[in-house]
Amino acid sequence: EVESDILRRVRTLLRELDGHHPACQSDRGMLRWTLHKKINQNPSNSSILVRILVKELERAERGDFRQYIIPLLHTLMYTLIQAPCISDELCGRVYDFCKKLLTLPKPFCTIGLDYAMRLKMERTAPGMLYQRMVISEQSLKSDPYPYQEKVFIFADPELLSEAICKALVTDMEASQASQSPQVCMCYVIIHAMRAALGEDCNISSLKATLQDKPLSDIECWFQQVVAVVEDAGIEMTADRGQHASRLEKIYHDVLGSSQAGDAPLEGLQGTPLPNPNISFHLWREDDQLWKELVLFIRPLSQNCEPDCLTQDLDSFEIQDIISDCECCEQTRFSVLSTDSGIERDLPVAAEDAFAPCSAEAEQSRLHRKGGIKKKPSPLETVAFLQAGCNGPGAKPTAKLQRRPGTAPEPAALLQRLHTARIVLLGDDRILGRLAQAYHSLRKRETRRVFLTPRLNLQFYYIPVLAGQPGTLAVTDQAATGQEELCEVAGYLGRVDPWYESNINTLCHMIPKLATMPSSPSKHLVTDLFITDVITYYVRMGIQPISFQVYAVKIFFNDLAQEPAEDVFLTELHTQVQECISHRELNVTKKKTTLDGPGIDLTVTYRKVVVSNRAKEVAMSLRSTGLVMKAIPADEAEDLVCLNVSITEIIRINNLSGRSFSAVANRLKTSNIKIRSTEQRPFTVCLDKDSRRAYRNVISVEVSPCLEPSYCLQKTRTTKFNLHETEDVGLVKYMPKSLLLPINTFAGVIQ
Repeated sequence: EVESDILRRVRTLLRELDGHHPACQSDRGMLRWTLHKKINQNPSNSSILVRILVKELERAERGDFRQYIIPLLHTLMYTLIQAPCISDELCGRVYDFCKKLLTLPKPFCTIGLDYAMRLKMERTAPGMLYQRMVISEQSLKSDPYPYQEKVFIFADPELLSEAICKALVTDMEASQASQSPQVCMCYVIIHAMRAALGEDCNISSLKATLQDKPLSDIECWFQQVVAVVEDAGIEMTADRGQHASRLEKIYHDVLGSSQAGDAPLEGLQGTPLPNPNISFHLWREDDQLWKELVLFIRPLSQNCEPDCLTQDLDSFEIQDIISDCECCEQTRFSVLSTDSGIERDLPVAAEDAFAPCSAEAEQSRLHRKGGIKKKPSPLETVAFLQAGCNGPGAKPTAKLQRRPGTAPEPAALLQRLHTARIVLLGDDRILGRLAQAYHSLRKRETRRVFLTPRLNLQFYYIPVLAGQPGTLAVTDQAATGQEELCEVAGYLGRVDPWYESNINTLCHMIPKLATMPSSPSKHLVTDLFITDVITYYVRMGIQPISFQVYAVKIFFNDLAQEPAEDVFLTELHTQVQECISHRELNVTKKKTTLDGPGIDLTVTYRKVVVSNRAKEVAMSLRSTGLVMKAIPADEAEDLVCLNVSITEIIRINNLSGRSFSAVANRLKTSNIKIRSTEQRPFTVCLDKDSRRAYRNVISVEVSPCLEPSYCLQKTRTTKFNLHETEDVGLVKYMPKSLLLPINTFAGVIQ
């Protein structure tokens, strides 16, 4: 009966992907959630679900139903990570299926390879996937696995209502209320024991014993368990029985000889998978994203005041390096040196404080002689910054010393130990802000590398449409349809059906749940559903889809005003600006009577041809406005292409007089220049956001935004060879365009 019920739920989930099941429309987005919740309530059914999913995967492969493979595989892996105990035979079947996916095109082979590698470690060291996920998401200190992750949710307060923001903050806080580091370490210990020992593990006694133990004992056992599991997983060829015996020894140490020998009385119990560390941010400042990432890499002391924190981050921008709060008494990365380099100029107090303890140490002191100061290379600077990040801010206690004839110690290699998962809530307008922030961050990193070698940056997008009276959301929604405001989400849903099923359904569900009246049932649904879906997305959404960021240069009719440079991700919209002065109004009326509404434009663009050869085209026309869309309406179209629609005014002469008609002139390009030949200004709006509108514009130039590091290296290369036009040297192997990757479950399915 249980197996038939689970099979029915899985089949319903597959019918939802096809969109042919009308009964699913009311439950869209909740079928996967209810399936996993049902298994979490009764973990003993995990093996049943895994076995059913494996059969469905094999059936989809035989019948060539590729649209089912990735959703089924994600559902299976999410179940397997949380399962208390899965047999090696069943894991082997899943592993063999993942290896078969290597013969298929992307993204099947990419996901198959990733999951095959994870399953190989899980078979050798059961519970390893669960352990790594909890350690990284909860930032538990562990030398064998020192990785840390954090989820940042950013919402624009001018796009989402206050009720939605409050409801989300409440849900995030409630989901992490009982998740202390001590509890999470106990979860890791219990899950590792259960996965390795199976039914020989007395879960009830283990839980009771760990609850009564002090934190120091739990940390000790936690470190031992992590070391055993990591050693077995890294070796890959280790014996599973030997791994179980090593954990069994720790198990006996925890319980003692009397309790460890007792037979377990309960059935197969599971261990909860804690929610990740989530922080919610209202995006009010342009550089807020960068500041949060810096603090994640090198968090400041809890004793720092907010004003001191702001001054500290501002000083980082001025010096291009991070410095800690003075109230925290922590070392700066770089300070102004007053050392002349001459030893006799050192103050007496410093000489006494750092005096060597023996004659041998006195002889080994580094004596400085006259020389030229060498400017450190970028790699040396990065190594210095990294060395400054390793310690908790302790100052050096001695002068630079080195024995004669010994080489200096090599700088520690930088590793990306931190992963920041940025979740954007809103519509296309917040993605436009993200493109701006990402471009600014890349420019900062080009000037001085800090985040790039340490941080793995992942972007996620959840569409939410909701406004409140008097806000920007209502104004922009009146001018643009709701579907128009979520073009990126629509494209992601078309190329990835699992994204459409799980994430796009939140577009209207989050506002609906947030505005429900307070009740126990409402709290239950919102607390579990919204948080769980976001958690599932950031854990399983590992395939990015990269969107081209476009650069726009805007020239104004006032020659004294400097041109503005900006970027956009989804859309650029222009329209004729209303006349201000009485003289301009009279001239416009005469022009409109003769030539029709709008203004005369000169459009120069690079035509897209099949051979990819550049073909410049110039034309003159009269227009009332144009729209450039970067998001294709069809998933088969190229992402690196602008679809330009120009509203052209055509004059028609007939017997009854002169008349005008508007015709849509469409073209595809990636580089385009538009100029008003009448010197009449027009307005430009970027990414459908009225806050990013420019007035009195006379000309615009649009092109794919270049990666700032590519531009810097290109400049250095051409400095020595002014006549070189093609990319040579290192520039040839660097990414040229700035692409914004947004993670989905499958990427673009071929």
